[in-house]
Amino acid sequence: MTMPITPNAKNHAGLGPLASRFVRVNELPWERTRFAGVETKTLFLDKAHGQVTLLLKMAPGAVLPDHEHVLSEQTYMLEGRLVDKEGPDAGGEAGPGDFVWRPAGSRHAAWAPEGALMIAIFQIPNKFFEPDGRVLDVLGQDWDTHWKPALNAQ
Repeated sequence: MTMPITPNAKNHAGLGPLASRFVRVNELPWERTRFAGVETKTLFLDKAHGQVTLLLKMAPGAVLPDHEHVLSEQTYMLEGRLVDKEGPDAGGEAGPGDFVWRPAGSRHAAWAPEGALMIAIFQIPNKFFEPDGRVLDVLGQDWDTHWKPALNAQ
């Protein structure tokens, strides 16, 4: 069985299986996604179960295009605004101090008009729908190949 990790956390090397993982978030690098102006810091990753907690930063005007929340997603807004650009809640928005969660199967596109910083918690990473019919994750990997086993482990 694989253990959850915090990628790029240098202070976690050599910790025992039951040791607490103190994450020095300022020491983690921002990682680009395939979407312009969207970067993440992975705080927690349990690949076997698909659980991911991210610090997610969106530059002014950045968009997360059409995607589905496979299982529930939770987002706590730290800065800026996140606005539903498309989908059943188009125009709905969350700002600093707001919390929004989305049920399994919900689908939308979101944007950050002035930019945004948030904590996002996923039970399984989102499915992004490409114009050519492919279904990918935020990194551009085939969703079924990388996350379907974790969904089946739920």
